Amino acid sequence: MNNREILSTKNKALSLNMNKEIYGSLAEIGGGQEVARSFFQAGGASGTVAKSISAYDKTFSDTIYNQGKTGRYVSSHRLQKMLDKEFTELNMVFQKERKEKTLFFVFANTVETINYTKNNEGHGWLGMRFQLHPESTPNEVILHIKLHENDSLLQQYTIGAVGINLIYACFHYHEYPNTFLQSLMDGLANDRLEVDMIEMSGPDLNYIDNRLLSLQLVKNNMTIATMFDKDGKVHQPADMLYKKNVLAFRGSFRPISIVGADVIRSSFDIFKRDKDYEKGNTISLCEITLQNLLKKGDFDERDFLNRVDMLNGIGQNVMVSNLPKYFELVSFFSMFRIKNLRIVIGVPTFLKVLDKNYYKDLKGGILEAFGKLFTDNMKLYVYPSLEFGTDKLLSSKNIPLPHDLKHLYRYLVENRKIIDIEDINTKNLHIFPDKILDAINNGAPSWKSMVPKEVADMIISKKMFGYSDD
Repeated sequence: MNNREILSTKNKALSLNMNKEIYGSLAEIGGGQEVARSFFQAGGASGTVAKSISAYDKTFSDTIYNQGKTGRYVSSHRLQKMLDKEFTELNMVFQKERKEKTLFFVFANTVETINYTKNNEGHGWLGMRFQLHPESTPNEVILHIKLHENDSLLQQYTIGAVGINLIYACFHYHEYPNTFLQSLMDGLANDRLEVDMIEMSGPDLNYIDNRLLSLQLVKNNMTIATMFDKDGKVHQPADMLYKKNVLAFRGSFRPISIVGADVIRSSFDIFKRDKDYEKGNTISLCEITLQNLLKKGDFDERDFLNRVDMLNGIGQNVMVSNLPKYFELVSFFSMFRIKNLRIVIGVPTFLKVLDKNYYKDLKGGILEAFGKLFTDNMKLYVYPSLEFGTDKLLSSKNIPLPHDLKHLYRYLVENRKIIDIEDINTKNLHIFPDKILDAINNGAPSWKSMVPKEVADMIISKKMFGYSDD
């Protein structure tokens, strides 16, 4: 949707108030009644707002939305309780009156703003349940935001603005998913908030793939990373990572070869022998950078979904990020207070990480980068490779190093911050993804032996990566 008119928060609220078809309730917890305030300040809210509620006291909140059971107040679970309760009540009250001519909606949020001592992080869940046709099954949009401003009043204003943006988008941009996303930031700068999770569902939104929607969050610079679990379901990163042990493997995975599968297996085996390992509290994930997805400034949606499906098919969680440097990846994981981090890297990429020219944008150069990369809870697992053009095996023990890095490097090795993956299948090291793609595109059956069987079956059944059975 090109050249759309960007309205102010007040004008959006006024436009909604003047629409005689829509009618609904607003329920807000924790950050004040900022969305309701925007409707009332715009004027004409009596035609739009059936009810506004703020169950600020936790006991009231539990009683109204959680049947007396305690739980996290700023959570997707509490948000769902709010939407369920308010939409059911709205339909019961107006089951005869207005029902045949009204589009009912419920907006809800549960938010934590920064406190007086500023020792917490502002964030919140926002949701909309809404009809696009009278008496129809409602649609639903849920999103999570992180508030970056260092002042509670500013954060409250941001909540009001993004809430109005969400309600307006549901009624005006539901047919244009990327415009929908971009409009959430109308009147707001990217440094004020981050939208790190969104999910849409319902009869009018079932054409949307939430994985693509989440990818657009990264592409639009609305967040720096998005995550999917082993079933392809979108998650807020904190829900998957908080206080977990994390094993991360970066790659393009186009496709994943038997070497890549061996990397995952062998690195996890090392982690399981580590004293820090905790069964049931360790997550492994394959991470793809945005640069690995973009082609001439854009990305192939089908190719992206193929990669996610393929990695899910071998039991892997998936993360897409806009974090080109490895120390940025470590900083990202650190935000979620993870317990221990292991990053898996192949020798060719490891040599680039050791290149001082890679850090010219840092005042402290490679020393600053290594300080951020090798945190107390992080270790680097290095997967060996063959030296180009030879059969010589390169590992962390014999890679070529600049003379002025040898002492620093030795310190990291001796303190087990850099660890070789030794239990590997060396006979497959000649296999590279480009070689597999060439074989697929040329119709050579040899590619089937270069990928895990379940991946080969998926490539054939879904005709991935240019495969054709003609």
